[in-house]
Formats: sequence, C-alpha cells, structure tokens
Amino acid sequence: MTETSDTEIALEARQAEAARLFSPSAARNRDAIGDLLASLLPQGARVLEIGSGTGEHAVAVCQRRPDIDWQPSDPDPASRASQDAWAAEAASNMRPAIDLDLTRPGWSDGLDAFDAIVCLNVIHIAPWSVAEAIAAASRSRVVTGGLVYLYGPYLEGEATAPSNLDFDRSLRSRNPLWGVRARTDVEALFASAGWAPPERYEMPANNLSLVFRYRSLV
Repeated sequence: MTETSDTEIALEARQAEAARLFSPSAARNRDAIGDLLASLLPQGARVLEIGSGTGEHAVAVCQRRPDIDWQPSDPDPASRASQDAWAAEAASNMRPAIDLDLTRPGWSDGLDAFDAIVCLNVIHIAPWSVAEAIAAASRSRVVTGGLVYLYGPYLEGEATAPSNLDFDRSLRSRNPLWGVRARTDVEALFASAGWAPPERYEMPANNLSLVFRYRSLV
C-alpha cells in the first residue's frame, strides 16, 4: 500500500477549500437557525434537507447536534460539492449530498422515511410546484411524530415587512414563477397534506420559521 505524500494531502486540502462555497446571508442567519433547529429535532433524528445550498446551515445544525443524521441535497453540482466539502471539514454526521430536483416527477422515489424535512430559503426562489412537492412528500416521507421546517420570508398581509414586499417585486421581475409566498397559502398547502397550523418563530431580517409538527393519521 502506498502512503499518501504531503504534496497529495496539501492538494486535497486545497481542492476541498476551493469547493466550499460561502453565502453572506447564511453567515448572518445560520446561528439563529442552528439554535432553533437544534432545540426542535428529536434525539437521533434523520433529517432530509431540500436545497441545501452551500451546506453552511447544515453544518451549523450538525455541529450543535452530533447525534442527528443529516441528508443534504441540491440539484446544482457545485452546491453538492460544497456541501460535501463542508461535511468533510466540519460535520461528520452529514451524509454525501444527493441530487434532488423537486420539479422532476418521481424525485422522492427510493427515499427513506425521515424524522424531519428541512427547507431553508427555497420556496420563494422556485416555482410554487416545489412547495407542492414538499407538502406531498411529507405525507409519506416524514414519520409519525416528525416535523417539517420551512424558513424564509413570507407575506403576511398588512403586517408584511416593507423589505419583504420589495424582495417579492425583485424576485418576480427576475422570474415570474418566483416570489415571496403568502404565509396563509403555505399553511393551506400543508393543511391539505394533513398538517395542523404551524408554530411560528420570528427570525432575523424579517424572516420566519414555520414548524409543522402535528399531522392527522387519517
């Protein structure tokens, strides 16, 4: 068996560092998200994250809760490479990232059941069909007693923050299928999948965490 040389080790380290992506918004909110999720997830939870992006949020939770088993995912190859690089550096309880594109039919075929589905800053930069796909998958891919966690900006009628209204206009100008979602629409969607109204947590920068915990067994 040949030994790995110092040069090869240094090269691998540089490649891993190059693969790690950084998000300014993740840097601002990862601690708040990490603290809340760490308090919500059951012991030994199996977690599926939809649209894991750079992987920084996953690391923030996994470092706080080394008992959990976290499955990151993303349709973007560079994002998956970043997630794997972050996992190798800082979170051994993150699984290798998988390619999930919720706009593809059958995207959840073959997935195991999970104690939680987590989705951060995704449904407003994706077609509404992505939110529908998450709600549909929650019927069969979240175990009894599990939860769905959604984080991001929401429209809340007259109570909507002006910054979220501006953000909504900006998103729709870039892609008419995108946009900040009305909280009532999201809650109605998950109610149709059997979930009770969510717990609502105010988060930094006028974002919300919606935690769907209780589901009808019928």
